[in-house]
Amino acid sequence: MRTYDLVVIGSGTAAQVVSARVRKAGRTVAVMDHRPFGGTCALRGCDPKKMLVSGAETIDAAHRMQGHGVTGELRISWPELIAFKRTFTDPVPQKQEAHYAAQGIDAFHGIARFTGPDAVSVEGQELKARHIVIATGARPVPLQFLGAEHIITSDRFLKLESLPARIVLIGGGYIAAEFSHIAARAGAQVTVFQRADRMLPRFDPDLVGWLMVKFAELGIDVRPRSTVNRIEQTANGLLVHADGQQSVAADLVVHAAGREPDLDALDLTAAQVTVSKKRLELNEYLQSVSNPLVYAAGDAASMGPPLTPVSAHDGRVVATNILEGNSRKPDYRGVPSVAFTIPPIASVGLTESQARAQGLKFKMKSENTPNWYTARRLAERVYGYKTLVEEGTDRILGAHIVGPHADEVINLFGLAIRHNLTARDLQTSMLAYPTGASDIGSMV
Repeated sequence: MRTYDLVVIGSGTAAQVVSARVRKAGRTVAVMDHRPFGGTCALRGCDPKKMLVSGAETIDAAHRMQGHGVTGELRISWPELIAFKRTFTDPVPQKQEAHYAAQGIDAFHGIARFTGPDAVSVEGQELKARHIVIATGARPVPLQFLGAEHIITSDRFLKLESLPARIVLIGGGYIAAEFSHIAARAGAQVTVFQRADRMLPRFDPDLVGWLMVKFAELGIDVRPRSTVNRIEQTANGLLVHADGQQSVAADLVVHAAGREPDLDALDLTAAQVTVSKKRLELNEYLQSVSNPLVYAAGDAASMGPPLTPVSAHDGRVVATNILEGNSRKPDYRGVPSVAFTIPPIASVGLTESQARAQGLKFKMKSENTPNWYTARRLAERVYGYKTLVEEGTDRILGAHIVGPHADEVINLFGLAIRHNLTARDLQTSMLAYPTGASDIGSMV
């Protein structure tokens, strides 16, 4: 049996941060993963997705500028775009493993299972540890209906060698919105089945409404309040059946219906780690309430928004608490969230409905602004914002943007929320002009 100060299960962002910090403090560390090292974001999520978005953005920009000084048609070569994505993803596992070795962190490949409160087995070996961190990320929520075996995950979508002509996405969140924009601009016919009343339920409904203009322009068939209940294999592909006797023919069906912590393989009973509603029971220090030797971070912890910066933050929090004793709690104030549609939609802080539910008094500004210079110079018809400023304190409570550069500009609002900057502070800041950020003074 080998003994370590820390064993980390997983190799994504949270795992990388906590293992590096604890090892730098002179402690012995082991990491393990049954998948290629690097985690979801770098290999199967935000990074490869954004590389595909780059191709779609180029097509969209050329289309918008037709008749405004740009001529000729561009198209996406899907195999070449996937090859471009692989220039980033393919080297990641080897680089990550080399990085662990350079730090003196032992790496193991295989499925990790707890064999006791302080022990894990992997690769036929048992490892004992003073602390264990669960950083296994998330997995697609299992879908239970006839024909569900025909569905592919978002992981597989990002590896497609060719793009089928007819694609159905089940779900209406980030994955469905982003993948539908990529696929439609690559020439696919796309249908989205969404159980909720609208797409992107985590974002402001007014701004989502403005963004839906883009879905319509692309010919994306969005069907809200529709639950898929059966998928049928036919001679011509697949037939997707949903409520209300709806049926859509498809060549490919993609799971975009949400994710949950990936915990099933761990044997948490052996670890004496309790779970409630498929979530680890953790205290305010990201520590198991039933086994103080075990911590969790990132999507596996499911305490903050399921975003890469949150995973990194959790890793820092857990490392501090392991090294110094429980002294640091996670702080999720001012974490921006972006759906990389084209144009993107972004949000930070409270939504209008959340602020009203909390009984806060605030001033709200909301405008659909396609005539502002930021949008006009790009011939973009979708641009708008909504901001919430607390009365009395002048604090930014929430900011919501859809349109060009929203994914970058939202970070300044996040900075304001996290560091208690006021609307007056933003209005009196001197920002480079003309840029997307220079619109901030008019938004608050």
